[in-house]
Amino acid sequence: MTSTYGELRAQLAALTTEAFRPELADIDRLPTAEIARLMNAEDATVPAAVAAQLPRIAAAIDATAERMARGGRLVYAGAGTAGRLGVLDASECPPTFNTDPSQVVGLIAGGPTAVATSVEGAEDSKELAAEDLDGLRLGSLDTVVGVSASGRTPYAVGAVEHARARGALTIGLACNEGSALAAAAEHRIEVVVGPELLTGSTRLKSGTAQKLVLNMISTITMIRLGKTYGNLMVDVRASNEKLRARSRRIVALATDAADEDIEAALTAADGEVKTAILMLLADVDAATATRRLERAGGRLRTALT
Repeated sequence: MTSTYGELRAQLAALTTEAFRPELADIDRLPTAEIARLMNAEDATVPAAVAAQLPRIAAAIDATAERMARGGRLVYAGAGTAGRLGVLDASECPPTFNTDPSQVVGLIAGGPTAVATSVEGAEDSKELAAEDLDGLRLGSLDTVVGVSASGRTPYAVGAVEHARARGALTIGLACNEGSALAAAAEHRIEVVVGPELLTGSTRLKSGTAQKLVLNMISTITMIRLGKTYGNLMVDVRASNEKLRARSRRIVALATDAADEDIEAALTAADGEVKTAILMLLADVDAATATRRLERAGGRLRTALT
């Protein structure tokens, strides 16, 4: 037990994300406004760290989109904050891009309970990650993104190792250089944000960096899949009043049509924004617009041309 603890402590001590910053040792004595200024200045460094990885991020996205276009899924796997960020990104895809809930999936060590409550020991199990992925019946068209600030979390590393052995595309997203997670993955993204304001609190800069990268992976993949028309979310699912209002505004921005024509098109299209836009821009009925979109693989710009 002592040996294992000593080894883990040595591993953590070697990580940039766990480094102690002596210059901040008296931060608790500072005025609140000064602490806020320090945190804001720290956060401002994150985009530059992400920018350094853009070529690798873009390559990972292109590979992901190519597989998803053929029916693959996007799966995030992580523990703690990293796992929660994956679950968050996955849960926002259905209302934003009208994806099936099974198309983008967030796995967190310890299961759904771990989203709100810490599940002790779950992150330490590679076997648990393999079981979770096997529950999805992972295939060669799927993409698994292991997310871990340290880059050593067994659950994330195990997920990537298991997925790669099953022939899936693998992406390792970490915040330390030379991480085990990146080494295990086909696509390696290491966003080094440096030591945290609070020693080892990787929900701060590391979490922000992970959120930015996950935003890119899901959003740009969906753009590549034709889920947008320009910068309009034409696959948005109108599941509440706000989104219904947004649907009408999107159709208006895309077509510049009169309000009554927009309402008529959306009603005939059963609320499908892409169908309504195609009806108005191509001057066709709902059935014709639906067929054209099906032939175009759901890509509105292709259906229009």
